[in-house]
Amino acid sequence: MELVWIRSMLVRDLEGIKRELAAYPDEQSLWIAPPAITNAAGNLALHCAGNIRHFIGAMLGKSGYVRNRDREFAARGIPRADIQAELDQAIAIVRQTLGPGASIDLNADFPETVGGRFRVNTGEWLVHLVAHLAFHLGQVGYLRRIVTGDAKSAGAMAIGDLSSARRLEPA
Repeated sequence: MELVWIRSMLVRDLEGIKRELAAYPDEQSLWIAPPAITNAAGNLALHCAGNIRHFIGAMLGKSGYVRNRDREFAARGIPRADIQAELDQAIAIVRQTLGPGASIDLNADFPETVGGRFRVNTGEWLVHLVAHLAFHLGQVGYLRRIVTGDAKSAGAMAIGDLSSARRLEPA
């Protein structure tokens, strides 16, 4: 496993959430949670930013970030620009912590007990974080389609954004 692959997928999916948020027609619609849906897109975006800033920034990068997970789910009405700034901070911490020259031992135990009671391998936990982020990106995309009635793609999860992607010329 290459750290660059993890980094590129995390950055791609955080950028994907930013594109989904930008595709909402207005600030108020970011905070709509249809019936039987627990979280609005704004909350999911805050959660993704907080999750990455905590597990990658604070735990691996020693950034000093202090997470307020309750706020991620309770907040309402935060401006789109502020949410996107939090996503930008998460992207910056991923690039810094998992960037060239990073000395992350993927085979070591993750430095924090996860979920309050699990010891996990750092590499496996990073793969979990990629999957967790992609799961919420998909939720944000479907919420946008439901709330706005707009089925157009926001271009999230583009294959061309992967670190190893090379466009082939047509034969």
